[in-house]
Amino acid sequence: MQLLDLIETTVVGLGYELVEFETSPRARLLRVFIDQPENAPKSGISVEDCAAVSNQLSRVFMVENVDYDRLEVSSPGLDRALVKAADYRRFAGQEVQLKLRVPLGNQRNFSGMLEGLQEEDGVEMVCLRMNETLHRFTLENIDRARLLPKY
Repeated sequence: MQLLDLIETTVVGLGYELVEFETSPRARLLRVFIDQPENAPKSGISVEDCAAVSNQLSRVFMVENVDYDRLEVSSPGLDRALVKAADYRRFAGQEVQLKLRVPLGNQRNFSGMLEGLQEEDGVEMVCLRMNETLHRFTLENIDRARLLPKY
């Protein structure tokens, strides 16, 4: 089983959502970001949630002979990354910052109100309103996307 699949199966089995997974160059550091599922109450992730996932992943890694030095489990934070198509639907109506892989004109970074995801001719398009202008970007062209927290 692939490492990502192993982690996602374990995290989802514990009742959480896997937001993101990062490794260091030789997979010595494993960093896992978890959140409450979309339909769960908006309680956020506690230290106890992180500890429960960390303990279970450690046990799974021991059984599956996954070699690593350090495991970090945390919440995605207020500036949560938008990774999956479902994230763009879930966080519609919130402020986001996008970085494109291929610039649109001479601009690569965009900030505005996320209006969701639409399908056009079989291609998923992220809709972002900046001031009064609606921009559409293919999901494949988005390099990074993060929520912009309101303090």
